[in-house]
Amino acid sequence: MSYQEFLTEQNCALALIDYQPAMYFGVQSHDRLAVMHNAAILAKTAKLFKVPTILTTIAKDSFSGPIDANLTHVFERQEVIDRTAINAWLDPKFRKAIESAKRKKIIVAGLWTEACVLFPAIDLLRAGYEVYIPTDACGDVSVEAHERSVQRLVQAGATPVTSLQVLFELQQDWARVATYDGVLEILKAESPYGTQVVFSKWALGEHAPKEKKIKRAA
Repeated sequence: MSYQEFLTEQNCALALIDYQPAMYFGVQSHDRLAVMHNAAILAKTAKLFKVPTILTTIAKDSFSGPIDANLTHVFERQEVIDRTAINAWLDPKFRKAIESAKRKKIIVAGLWTEACVLFPAIDLLRAGYEVYIPTDACGDVSVEAHERSVQRLVQAGATPVTSLQVLFELQQDWARVATYDGVLEILKAESPYGTQVVFSKWALGEHAPKEKKIKRAA
């Protein structure tokens, strides 16, 4: 395992699991709007940095409803894999999508933490992947349910992160002008910091940095 290696657009993929109305209704561990914003941060970050992304739902036509429109708006033409299995890893399409991404680090976020995140994450670890859990983009029926699930994930070998940590880890340097504006747009739209960014002349491009090369770990 190489958890000391940074996430990069070349080594990671993202799985967004079950951001659906019925699942959101049960979330009591976090403010639901905060979870929505954090999931959107992950989706927009993945699109900006061209990180392979898998979208999946569970029983959307029977009781859970469609995936959050904030996510499908980001990935307009992408197939959303609908499942019956609580554990997404048991679904052949989901598993094939993960394998097709050909990335060793998988970022997994979704609702609820104790099942639809925990189960596939453990199987991904068993299959040899490195798993990162943006815990602020996950939610559960209680604070205890969420926290016990995160503890179990850490004990199993997963790494807890946050949604903005993923964004900043991929950006690494404000001198990366190719993604500089995109990162600021994500911050303005989805984060508390965004209000400050809106009023900053630095964020409006008047003093955008010059690009410089960034050394990456092999």
